[in-house]
Amino acid sequence: MSVFDDRQEELERYEFMMGPERGRLAVSLDLLTDALAFAGQHGVYCQSARQPGKPAMDVQIIMQNITGAKELIASVMEELRQQREERRRTE
Repeated sequence: MSVFDDRQEELERYEFMMGPERGRLAVSLDLLTDALAFAGQHGVYCQSARQPGKPAMDVQIIMQNITGAKELIASVMEELRQQREERRRTE
């Protein structure tokens, strides 16, 4: 199933509030946040043998990459917001 079908209501709500680009990015952030939570839950049960109390290395890498992707998306959303505000000021 396509994400556009699976998250149709959420996409429509965010796109209406923020515009198509920022709305889709917002839903992407939500999906990444969900993935990060699931990876974190898995990390509780899949502990590192070398670092007790920490998730296994593969789970740590997955969580770092998801966190990095969220930061990039958030920075794009902020840039789009600033561009929109600049356009409104010049009109």
